[in-house]
Amino acid sequence: MSTGNMNLTLKVWRQKNNKTKGALVDYKLADISPDMSFLEMFDVLNEQLINKGEEPVVFDHDCREGICGMCSMFINGRPHGPKDLVTTCQLHMRSFKDGDTITVEPWRAAAFPVVKDLTVDRSAFDRVIAAGGFISVNTGNAQDANNLPIPKKQADAAFEAAACIGCGACVATCKNASAMLFVSAKISQLALLPQGQPERYRRVQSMVAQMDAEGFGNCTNTGACEAECPKGISLENIARMNRDFATAKFISEEEV
Repeated sequence: MSTGNMNLTLKVWRQKNNKTKGALVDYKLADISPDMSFLEMFDVLNEQLINKGEEPVVFDHDCREGICGMCSMFINGRPHGPKDLVTTCQLHMRSFKDGDTITVEPWRAAAFPVVKDLTVDRSAFDRVIAAGGFISVNTGNAQDANNLPIPKKQADAAFEAAACIGCGACVATCKNASAMLFVSAKISQLALLPQGQPERYRRVQSMVAQMDAEGFGNCTNTGACEAECPKGISLENIARMNRDFATAKFISEEEV
């Protein structure tokens, strides 16, 4: 009697570190439930490898709820796999068929060097945020409701930009490995609010400079980043960042 479970072939990228050459290694998995998440399927694979005395596959994960941005697998040529608006941890095995071959690789970008196997170092994002993705003035306690009126359209746009989880899918899918969608979202979430105005132009200059220093490429204007973003971050944020960056060039150092 059929259980609806699947037999799969995995082609998984194995690499000791960023100094050594990596390769795809084949693994066979049997009786995989379609109700498993993609990461649970990898847990099954790693349990089998450990039981055989082999080294498990290293991969990033944390919340497994699509919030933390840690999971980062390039699955069959797409970051986070075949479904739109989901992270790897939200992807379920019912998205695949019995007998499928699934190729799993890490993010590919010079600014995201491989740590081991499917784990990459995304600390470049942290350094971009540290360069200006904050409000440095101590504003005290939160304002009372409606004490600081913000138009709903503006508040919604800031909220949507703040939904970015920093997973790096935008970088992984871009042929130039551009981080402009990520950086522009982090700039926009502050630039759209009154609290972000005093440092608005200094912020965009500092964060763009750090982005370039980290080795990310420039925007290709193809929109692959928005298409693959699990949170649907809009390209409008890149346009806003570019406008602010251009405006900053015409403002004196004292004003910036």
